[in-house]
Amino acid sequence: MSDAARPGSGAPAGPVLAPEPPGTPLRRLGTAGVFVLTLAAVVLMAAAHVTQGTSSIGAFDLLALPFGGDEEAARVLLASRLPRLLAGVAVGVALGVAGSLLQSVARNPMASPDTLAVSSGAHVAVATAAAFGLALPLPVSGGLALVGGLAAAGLVMALSAGGRAGTTRLILAGSATALALQSLTNLVMILFEEETTGLFAWGSGSLVQSDFGAVAQFGPLIAAVTVVAVLAGPRVDILGLGDDTAAVLGVNVRRLRGWLVLMAVLLAAAAVTIAGPIGFVGLCAPVIVRLLPRTIPGLHRNRALLPLSGLAGALIVLGSDILLRAALGGQAGVEVPPGVVTTILGAGVMIWLARRYRDAGPTRRPPAVRTGGTRSRGAFLAVVTVCAVLLVAAVVAGLLGGDRWLLTGDVLNWLQGRSGRALTFVLDQRWPRVLAAVLAGAALAVAGAAVQAVCRNPLAEPGVLGVTAGAGVGAIALLAAAPLAGVWMMSATAGAGALVTFAAVYALSWRGGLHSDRLVLIGIAMQAACTSVTVLIIVKADPWNTALALTWLSGSTYGRVPAQLVPVVLALLVTVPLLAWLRRDLDLLALDEDTPRVLGVPLEPVRLAALAGAVVLTSTAVSAVGVVGFVGLVAPHAARALVGSRHARMLPVAALLGALLVSLADTLGRTVIAPAQVPAGLVTALIGTPYFVYLLWRARAQADAS
Repeated sequence: MSDAARPGSGAPAGPVLAPEPPGTPLRRLGTAGVFVLTLAAVVLMAAAHVTQGTSSIGAFDLLALPFGGDEEAARVLLASRLPRLLAGVAVGVALGVAGSLLQSVARNPMASPDTLAVSSGAHVAVATAAAFGLALPLPVSGGLALVGGLAAAGLVMALSAGGRAGTTRLILAGSATALALQSLTNLVMILFEEETTGLFAWGSGSLVQSDFGAVAQFGPLIAAVTVVAVLAGPRVDILGLGDDTAAVLGVNVRRLRGWLVLMAVLLAAAAVTIAGPIGFVGLCAPVIVRLLPRTIPGLHRNRALLPLSGLAGALIVLGSDILLRAALGGQAGVEVPPGVVTTILGAGVMIWLARRYRDAGPTRRPPAVRTGGTRSRGAFLAVVTVCAVLLVAAVVAGLLGGDRWLLTGDVLNWLQGRSGRALTFVLDQRWPRVLAAVLAGAALAVAGAAVQAVCRNPLAEPGVLGVTAGAGVGAIALLAAAPLAGVWMMSATAGAGALVTFAAVYALSWRGGLHSDRLVLIGIAMQAACTSVTVLIIVKADPWNTALALTWLSGSTYGRVPAQLVPVVLALLVTVPLLAWLRRDLDLLALDEDTPRVLGVPLEPVRLAALAGAVVLTSTAVSAVGVVGFVGLVAPHAARALVGSRHARMLPVAALLGALLVSLADTLGRTVIAPAQVPAGLVTALIGTPYFVYLLWRARAQADAS
């Protein structure tokens, strides 16, 4: 392995390519030649970009403008196409340079404004301002985006030890933080639907510009920060040699790293303010540049790497916009965000990186939660009894709470068939919701326990494998195509989406065996791709009516009917006995790779059976209540802390805790701001994020101590 790919060697780990023989055309071309070719590609891409649009004005009309062409063509060019083009170039350059800086700081090829949740932090700040009707000037919006991005990046970098403690922990920390921030953004858009109309598509990046105002104000800032970053390139090169070496050579490591992160976040915040969060450009652009041969003198030093990454970012953004409008028509440039295309492209790059690199970070083993050793049978039964009593209390509270509070006597009368018409109507609407929350919570918790055992990663959950997002793609596609589709069709479509996604993740993760870190990284990439496909379906179906889809994607029990619960019940009846039968194998599987083989456990069949069970449970839960996050992470961890890590005891306690968590989240969502409602998935995300942060911080403290 070369120094470029060796952990802790300094430079961000990049693809290991065979050196190009001396005298080849690219070597003779040199760094200046590469710059010239890249600039030429940007110019050609820009020329193609301005010929596209919703009007019939084409290339010949634009070429005739210097010779007194049509005034309408000049108006369209200045009012629409040039602002869009310049926005694409500015955003691409900003994200490319930001991604390169973050990868250098973290010495990690998967660091980017997206994986460090910078874009999500900036987005939630801008969306919150819009929700409260604040018509802020662009510089103030940019300042808000900067604050949000800095806060998110600081949290992720702190939790992942600056990204140097392992790729898996960096990506998990970033994805969890981004999920929490996206949940907060979705909550704002649901509660302030009128004020945030159109922000859903903008949340995936939109290049639609009404004038040159945004580019004129932030373009000089992007250029200035880029120049400063390029001038600091030699010191960044020294930083890449390692903290100790850099300190010996006179570099103040902490100060330099802080300034580099600030510049990267400033660039990402400017990009978000101009066009919204366009995903994964900051990941793809530096990786593409690093693929260029290392035999070209000076090409991989930061003075060349940073501006080339910016140009590559511009190529990615413009190319994605061209591809989108060429495939779906000019109107798609208005309705469909180009961030959908860049995110799918970035997911492909992330999968490619995950297949090439093996992470041995601290997340390979669970952080040492207090399992209490081997609990006695009496203690286990006591925990189960307490959890069951709490669950019953939560169910009762769910039946009583809502926009209209009831009494326990009302529920007893309803159970005996002696309640009035109005009371009967209310409870007939509530009990399927309460039961849906209980069943979905139990299913997601059991699925999370299975995923954590197979991945040997306590920070994993079904959503990390892309299963939840895949089920969401299937369900949203059906909602868009046939809004009145039946329950079984919804369950089948969600299940098909989950199974297809899982099959793809499993196949891509297999490389001479199933590696747990690779499985997690590829699953997160697939999750991002499926989320972008979901956005594409929603904005194409009805870009101005996203409240229903947003509510469903945030996990809601609203409008549940008894028939929708049947698939979840069947999945639990089939899968829970299967996992209980495999309980001893799962105990061994959670230890390491070698112990199960030595003891004769058929490793791959057990993994496949456990993951298939998790997929079935997750897909049916998604079809019943939508996308609910963090339950599969929090419930197994809490169960492990209460009764130990043996699956014979942990699985039933996890199921009870998962049911309790979703039930309480649903009740809180229905009562806190009644008659308005907060989807249960948003409540679980906001509850689960602090616990996830605690786990990551504990894991870092243990890694530092060791």
